[in-house]
Amino acid sequence: MYSTMLTPETWGALYESADFATLISLLKKTVYGPYLTAVEDKDLTPRRSVYQIKGHLADAYVTVIYMVPESARPLLIQLYRLFEVDNLKAVLRGVATGASWDQVRYVLFPLGSFTVLPAQAMIEEESVGAAVELLRGTPYYSTLSHAMERYTAEQSLFPLEVALDLDYLRELWSDINRLPSRDREQALRIVGSLIDMNNLMWAIRYRVYHHLSEEEIINYTVPFGYRVRDEDIRAIAAGADIAQVVTRIYPDLADVSPLFQEPRSGLPQLELRLQRRIVKQCRAAFIGYPFHIGIPVAYVLLNELEIQDLTVLIEAKSLQVPAEEFQLHLVMS
Repeated sequence: MYSTMLTPETWGALYESADFATLISLLKKTVYGPYLTAVEDKDLTPRRSVYQIKGHLADAYVTVIYMVPESARPLLIQLYRLFEVDNLKAVLRGVATGASWDQVRYVLFPLGSFTVLPAQAMIEEESVGAAVELLRGTPYYSTLSHAMERYTAEQSLFPLEVALDLDYLRELWSDINRLPSRDREQALRIVGSLIDMNNLMWAIRYRVYHHLSEEEIINYTVPFGYRVRDEDIRAIAAGADIAQVVTRIYPDLADVSPLFQEPRSGLPQLELRLQRRIVKQCRAAFIGYPFHIGIPVAYVLLNELEIQDLTVLIEAKSLQVPAEEFQLHLVMS
């Protein structure tokens, strides 16, 4: 399965493709071909193309979930469940803005029967509260129902989305810590780094973009991680120099101070650097002793990041964005 990922030669051809149509024709010759050819060319808009290629990631997850030992299955299922959480947030946004099902459906990740969300029925409800009521009996109802009071008071989806994210990470962390020792070590290195990145970027954005209070930043992040500790998050929340905190956590990162001089462009670049670290950790999992959970976890995460880069390419080619601009946003290269 790992061998079906795009080669450097294929990436080079995709970078150099003249336009969106050429890019799609090249992708049809790869592992993504069956997902793109399932739709008529006239319907392959950029959004629909991204939706179609995500079908490969969905199939990869399902294959891997049933392939791994039973002790590791909950972790893979929880990783896959992130797409359902993202779908739920997208559906709630659709309800809040009065979007139609046709406007929302191809923004969602194609989970197929592997989802408990009544997404279309939720979109057709007239209010967020009514849509949340349709989630009774799912793992999300309790979390959202507790956050509805703040939503009602503020008329903002932020409390609902934060509640979903934090609940998701707590369960993911629990699944890691229930693994046997060798698998736990591998999962901490890879998935723990993913948790670190999300938690750190949340704390930074809450402070830099949203100017939240120290207490709010602490409440809207998690107190655990692989390298990012509770004291790091609390330092950022309390007003410490963010570049110094990041450098203390990741001393091998190139100087990050310039990124905070213009945060609107700098913070996305910091996130890309952290994603590239995860790519290296995923690739390292395939070297040496092979019988551990790191390999299937690394495979699905690399697939996800591959599709993230393909999404950038699809959007860039459809808008005729120059290579020197879109290449700055690529993770896998």
